[in-house]
Amino acid sequence: MASPAMQAASLFQLDGHIQSVEPYGDGHINTTYLITTDQARYILQHMNTHVFPDTRALMRNIELVTQFLRDRGQETLDLVPTQEGTSYAELNGHPWRVYRFIEGTRSYNLTDDPAIFGATGEAFGKFQRDLAEFDASQLTETISDFHNTPKRFADFKQSVELDRAGRAAQVQSEIEFYLSREADAPIIVDALAEGTVPLRVTHNDTKLNNILMDAETGAARAVIDLDTVMPGSMLYDFGDSIRFGASTALEDEPDVSKVAFSPLLFTAYAQGFLKPLRNSVTPAEVELFARGARMMTFECGMRFLADYLDGDTYFATKYPEHNLVRAHTQIALLADMERHQAFMQDTVAQIVNQRM
Repeated sequence: MASPAMQAASLFQLDGHIQSVEPYGDGHINTTYLITTDQARYILQHMNTHVFPDTRALMRNIELVTQFLRDRGQETLDLVPTQEGTSYAELNGHPWRVYRFIEGTRSYNLTDDPAIFGATGEAFGKFQRDLAEFDASQLTETISDFHNTPKRFADFKQSVELDRAGRAAQVQSEIEFYLSREADAPIIVDALAEGTVPLRVTHNDTKLNNILMDAETGAARAVIDLDTVMPGSMLYDFGDSIRFGASTALEDEPDVSKVAFSPLLFTAYAQGFLKPLRNSVTPAEVELFARGARMMTFECGMRFLADYLDGDTYFATKYPEHNLVRAHTQIALLADMERHQAFMQDTVAQIVNQRM
């Protein structure tokens, strides 16, 4: 009997005959496969309805955004229709989708090359710029309160209190690290509510590996993983990129002595990201970019620790301590970012004022 992935692949309008369907990548949320036919390659994804319960709305978001970008000449994800002409298929009650594989590209989970990291920054900056005229009211919020850090903090405290997996006693120092920073949680949310920071269409998952780079030239070609595209603050997008890419180690590095904030990579990314946005960024955003980097590191590490306390129900894990290891890297990184706060603020201000 064919595997569920092979069965799902057959539901789409693929060119040629399917030769193989193999696991691909290392994403936390959806399960991804590479389809190879005798004519082309494709990305098949089994979509996670626990994280993204409204599949129809999510896929409509992606259709709208990719068409908007394509109309402006940007390379972007290309959805393959099902045999019935829809954007996704249901198999035994579970949703699947297919994208055309973007050939001649590669992505990075980690880089120490400022040129590569700067190129990804420019790609995400252009993504912001290209969507500046997109009507954000068309988009559905695919994950409610996704970057509502005060809500995330309240959820974290509940996870500590309930201690569903019986792990809290062993991680008291990690819990205290986050509880002691409660005052930081509302800073960006409050700025958005007050209108001092503008609401923009944002990617909301701007990890280094969500940019496909040309394998030969190294130029950024396409922004991928659009499941979380929705209204938000560019501070979130900038901050998550710094969290992921300006670290000297992967986010699940077990040896925290290898984890540090890289001023060199931060500067390269900030220069790339702000280059296409220099004329539209607001003074309040300039003031908060460094805070955005800290906020996303704070929020993500807190979520890793909460999931560990809950029994690993959200993020995909490969071993029982995986989420705790992730939390440890974010704690180490955030502590180093706090030591570099003034440097980050000064660097952003100099770039915006074209002194760098």
